[in-house]
Amino acid sequence: MTNPVPDAGGYLVLSTRIAYENPWTRVREDIIRRPNGKDGLYGVVERGQFVVILPLGRDENGKPTITLINQYRYPIGQRLWELPMGMWESRPDATPAEVAAGELREETGLSAGAMHHAGIVYQGAGYSTQKGHVYLATDLTQGATQLEETEQDITCHTFSLEKVEDMIRKNEITCMVTLAAFGLLKAQNLI
Repeated sequence: MTNPVPDAGGYLVLSTRIAYENPWTRVREDIIRRPNGKDGLYGVVERGQFVVILPLGRDENGKPTITLINQYRYPIGQRLWELPMGMWESRPDATPAEVAAGELREETGLSAGAMHHAGIVYQGAGYSTQKGHVYLATDLTQGATQLEETEQDITCHTFSLEKVEDMIRKNEITCMVTLAAFGLLKAQNLI
């Protein structure tokens, strides 16, 4: 690279190379110069944008419910309670709202009469570029799930808001994206 220009934080990229790439993830290695003048190596995981959806329904008494999924996460070797989420690698032109509606339908069978974009979150900003869009789905209608081949182990469960809060308190929900989305929506008084 010739005549590198510092980024907003004062970091200078001296060189960059792609260390690994597949259809979902690219790992980039940058040789950098920090603002203090010291050189170093930075590994960056590049991934596309994702969505996370909190499906907010009502039980027969009008009390709020939340639909969670439970699935096995291979990298950590455990099943996790999560909000529906995902990305569409094969449809890079899809809007986040389209992806949110599609992921909700695929993983839970739910269709939302209303989708509210509550904000964004970054997943692992210390090592990754991945940005997520948080949605609140309301006015829900139940249909059949449309699980992808890689999602066949997903199960779908609807809990009272109080039960979900209890699961969070007891550290039974450990998915960082789910916790961040829940916290954002709660802070905005949307749940």
